[in-house]
Amino acid sequence: MESAPVPLDISKLDMERIPKHVAIIMDGNRRWARRQGLSSLVGHWHGAEALSKILETAVSLGVKVLTVYAFSTENWKRTQDEVDSIMKLFSMYLIGQKERMVREGVRLGTIGDTRRLPPAVKEVLTEVRKATAGGDKIDLVLALNYGARDDIKRAMISIVEDCEMGRLQKEDITEALIARYLDTAPWGDPDLLIRTSGESRLSNFLLWEVSYSEVYITDILWPDFNEREFMKALTAYQQRERRGGC
Repeated sequence: MESAPVPLDISKLDMERIPKHVAIIMDGNRRWARRQGLSSLVGHWHGAEALSKILETAVSLGVKVLTVYAFSTENWKRTQDEVDSIMKLFSMYLIGQKERMVREGVRLGTIGDTRRLPPAVKEVLTEVRKATAGGDKIDLVLALNYGARDDIKRAMISIVEDCEMGRLQKEDITEALIARYLDTAPWGDPDLLIRTSGESRLSNFLLWEVSYSEVYITDILWPDFNEREFMKALTAYQQRERRGGC
């Protein structure tokens, strides 16, 4: 029988300075599984469980947007069996979490070119987005078939097309306008970017948006990244002086 979880101590957090938008590169599922002598799929399952816990904590702390790197444009290079398993996991996770998301006020969103996703995954995404459309506590944004360079490329194509159609003039192109064409336009830039597993690279994630985000890197592998580790990241964020390039 599992012991009851110890309540989180939020006394060290300034609740007035909780980051509104947190982005996470959820790295380390496969390494975690290898260390446990388990299959990569089991690692991904535990990673999904970790996401549920972090989402619940983010809601309780007042985070308004949680954007997570779930599947990159580069992840298609993995074995077909692993890709197929991950796609099934997405569907099962979202179906299993749908009622809980509705109950807890979570609204689902996505970034990335979802056209390449399997039809079954796209159907589930449509179903869960519709069911959670009224969520007003937090936006959970899944980056699926997402790559920042691809996002910027697609934005540039759309801007060029609008210029050719006369809807834009080149003089209209500003940083703010470009941002409105990116997938992240509804949610804006993250205040805090967290990367697990100790890697110190962005891995083609939100390259435009994290220009002035605070970055927190931890050696903890994603399946072991729990509520307390999330609190550590927020505490570190609050200890920094944000200058926005000044």
